[in-house]
Amino acid sequence: MLDVVVQPTGRFAPTSDTPANILVARGGSGANVAIALRATGHHVDFVGASGRDAASLVFVDALERGRVNARLQFCDAPTGTVVAFIANDGQRAMLTDRGANVRLEDAFVVEQLREPFDHVHVSGYLLLRAATRGIGENVLALARSRGIPSSVDVCSVAPLMAITPGVFLHSARYASILFANEEEACVLTDSEDAGGALEVLARNYEEVVITRGESGAIAALGAQRFTEIALSAKVLDTTGAGDAATGTYLGARLSGEEPPVALRRAMAAAAQVVGGLGALG
Repeated sequence: MLDVVVQPTGRFAPTSDTPANILVARGGSGANVAIALRATGHHVDFVGASGRDAASLVFVDALERGRVNARLQFCDAPTGTVVAFIANDGQRAMLTDRGANVRLEDAFVVEQLREPFDHVHVSGYLLLRAATRGIGENVLALARSRGIPSSVDVCSVAPLMAITPGVFLHSARYASILFANEEEACVLTDSEDAGGALEVLARNYEEVVITRGESGAIAALGAQRFTEIALSAKVLDTTGAGDAATGTYLGARLSGEEPPVALRRAMAAAAQVVGGLGALG
């Protein structure tokens, strides 16, 4: 994905010019996680679809600078683009064109997974779209059949509500670890708060992590429960913060760290992201 992040700095002028800070850079939830995970010292391959355009060049260059190996299926379609509008409190609304992402083919992904791997992370966006849902399901099932741990993050609440939580949970049933923000977790479980959602999700997944914005994060590993406070002093833009937390948490856990340490590092990574415009990397 290519991100176009727009932060108005003046009053909106409907028929004229509105001053704004605008950032055009590499985007994509899966890529955000990949770069954050690579920063913890693990070798990371990113598998996805891309157009043959300038946006793809920006994306590949960013992954290379982040030392992530890009394995892309090039398609005759534009690279996906997100336009994110950033409010004064750092929250954002997104206009999304998935572009080449919906052209990703199962055969291409399976071919990339023929080589040995220790963990596979599936972006929830694969499961949120009918065109790619089977690919995500097959990847998670393949990992389970090989006895390899896997993880999935929910990614976005609006399409989750559109497909229904039941469809998503069925598609993600083979994942070992589930990541969600508080709103997504509550919708998934029809719960009133993150704590209640955690208890429901912990019955279905070996490990669950729920980020809660300025309230930090909570996690479950079996019967154990963990809480960590947020570490961000200033919030400019929340774009990519949850992905940074996910990748950092995964990296710590794959290095053998216990959940409390992983959560603390995840919150530090998220704090770094929200202090600037756009996702880092």
